[in-house]
Amino acid sequence: MTPFERDPFARFRNATRARIGLGRAGDALPTSAILDFQLAHARARDAVHGQVDFVALAKQLAPMATVRIRSRAKDRTIYLARPDLGRQTNAADLPGPGDRYDIAFIIADGLSASAVEHHAVPLFKACIKRLGDFSVAPVILGEQARVAFGDEAAAAFGAEVAIVLIGERPGLSVPDSLGAYITFRPQSGRRDSERNCISNIHADGLSYEVAADKIVWIVREALRLQLTGVDLKENAEGAIEALPHQEA
Repeated sequence: MTPFERDPFARFRNATRARIGLGRAGDALPTSAILDFQLAHARARDAVHGQVDFVALAKQLAPMATVRIRSRAKDRTIYLARPDLGRQTNAADLPGPGDRYDIAFIIADGLSASAVEHHAVPLFKACIKRLGDFSVAPVILGEQARVAFGDEAAAAFGAEVAIVLIGERPGLSVPDSLGAYITFRPQSGRRDSERNCISNIHADGLSYEVAADKIVWIVREALRLQLTGVDLKENAEGAIEALPHQEA
């Protein structure tokens, strides 16, 4: 019997993380498949309930200035039960009137602490290399924060564009996927349809370099067209080649 006849799904498993052709032992899954599933489930739970080390994150971002802003969800339990509170900033943490900026980055814990700790800083640095002379606000570190949190936080800095780097909801194959949401003229009440999203940024997904190309292309188009969201269609293939790459 050939290897393919013994395991006809083997070649497909090399091309996907999906759990296919797991086999069986009697009327149940093999022990190895059960253990793999339990491990993946445990990693997903750890990602959701984990806490981002924002102190370490700020050190990695230095000399870039950072500011920590909490949402109105006081802890993880409330955050998971009350998504609405995770979308609102704690007013006491917001800065007063000051300088205005072209762009504000918000690094938010979202639903995967490991995604933020693994990917947010290298992606941020890849974006900075490509942004040229745009003025960038101090990086906002959002605690217990969801995507819309970035609207109020970026508006406090008078930013024209908000870029929210946030941990995505973990799956059973990837617990540390990062997403990037771009919003033109962020303000409270923005609809999700008014944002552009680049997702699946992780070791086996979209690379930092490709993701940064896409994000910066969207930012430039957002400023040129004065909008983001469903009316801003990505046509980055030709534009990415023309993007000026600058050393930090």
